Amino acid sequence: MAQQEDVFKKIIAHCKEYGFVFPSSELYDGLGAVYDYGQNGVELKNNIKQYWWRSMVQLHENIVGIDAAIFMHPTVWKASGHVDAFNDPLIDNKDSKKRYRADVLIEDQLAKYDEKIQKEVEKARKRFGESFDEQQFCATNARVIEHQQKRDALHERFANALNDNNLEELRQIIVDEEIACPISGTRNWTDVRQFNLMFSTEMGSTAEAASKIYLRPETAQGIFVNYLNVQKTGRMKLPFGIAQIGKAFRNEIVARQFIFRMREFEQMEMQFFVKPGTELDWFKTWKQTRMAWHQALGFGSENYRFHDHDKLAHYANAATDIEFHMPFGFKEVEGIHSRTNFDLSQHAKYSGKKIEYFDPETNESYTPYVIETSIGVDRMFLSVMCHSYEEEQLADGQTRTVLHLPAALAPVKLAVFPLTKKDGLPEKAQEIVDDLRFDFNVKYEEKDQIGKRYRRMDAIGCPFCVTVDQQTLEDNTVTLRDRDSMEQRRVAISELRAIVLEQASITSLLKKQK
Repeated sequence: MAQQEDVFKKIIAHCKEYGFVFPSSELYDGLGAVYDYGQNGVELKNNIKQYWWRSMVQLHENIVGIDAAIFMHPTVWKASGHVDAFNDPLIDNKDSKKRYRADVLIEDQLAKYDEKIQKEVEKARKRFGESFDEQQFCATNARVIEHQQKRDALHERFANALNDNNLEELRQIIVDEEIACPISGTRNWTDVRQFNLMFSTEMGSTAEAASKIYLRPETAQGIFVNYLNVQKTGRMKLPFGIAQIGKAFRNEIVARQFIFRMREFEQMEMQFFVKPGTELDWFKTWKQTRMAWHQALGFGSENYRFHDHDKLAHYANAATDIEFHMPFGFKEVEGIHSRTNFDLSQHAKYSGKKIEYFDPETNESYTPYVIETSIGVDRMFLSVMCHSYEEEQLADGQTRTVLHLPAALAPVKLAVFPLTKKDGLPEKAQEIVDDLRFDFNVKYEEKDQIGKRYRRMDAIGCPFCVTVDQQTLEDNTVTLRDRDSMEQRRVAISELRAIVLEQASITSLLKKQK
């Protein structure tokens, strides 16, 4: 685990050194859990968003997009339940004065039991070799059984406490499991209490006349309050979806793990409206569709898993997370929820407006049910960076730092190098850049030796590099170098566009989902 933490620290340092992510307001010593995306980070982030948007809206005839405002009428958040119930259970350590989410402390404890079981499995795997039967070992080994029983008992107790909103029981679990503060090492805990996560501000020209409004804590409500607008103007028939990408804000007390949990973040959400009674079938369909979207990136199916919720929100009848294997364990990157008709019904109730769908096939009106898919752009960005980062040992004994980014997501698709700064080579290289920049992001580099230029491009994940040399002037061919294999081959300049687009366009990635 310590080794994984070291890797994570290196990824954070790499993000800053190569223009992916900077601490926000760093000039003034930063602002907690707020980050800025640099010149390469914004390109990668935009490519992730484009991949999601095009797969949602372009590949589905019955899904359209909107872009709702961040500020909304304050009654929206009363209707949605956020004013009264958007809380985290927090606990303080009296010695370190540090504040933690009680549920996260217990989840970390569950993960420790999982790690203990995994250690026993790995030891046995080394001992027995190819004949090792993991399932049989886990079912018969006394130490594994003991760890599993403790984990199961804790899990059941934890799930019951969450479902009952029993704050005293959450604290008692922390005491009984002897969970210590990571900073002070003591178990001197306060009571658990609820803390609302919404940021509030005032709208109005004078303090007396100002009304209290909120920065939205999620993008979904902007879709729900526009349901009728979109359905009527688009003449949409059920089932249909509305997609949105936008900023959301949560006053996270326990913001941690770099950009994994931030106070200002971006979401990609799609609400899919369906006929009541069909929602659980659609829930299964969207689980498969969203997992296929993730796995098309080529990170390996073993790095993803579904995690069904222990505690269902009061409005949901099914909920699962897609978790990705980060350096700090399997963590949620996307949530898929069957929200029933809660949101539309609440907004109908609080607004006094009728929000229903008239079904021409059955001649009846009803409130649609909703399947939600919600993915954090920043968490997705982090999962891509974590999986792509490698310090590769080369045959000549050297080490190169390389980002094996999916080519379609890479900030720069092609780098063009003149071998020298003379004999017309820079002009020829610039000519190639000028021709290709209409199709994708291409970069010109002439500083330092070719080897150093390759390393710089490896570090930002550029999939292809081209070197222009004397032979180029004679026959219009260049040396094309592949980032991952480092293999080089001569290709005609006229072939470059097709080669890069075939492997590095968003379209090439979309086709892998089919």
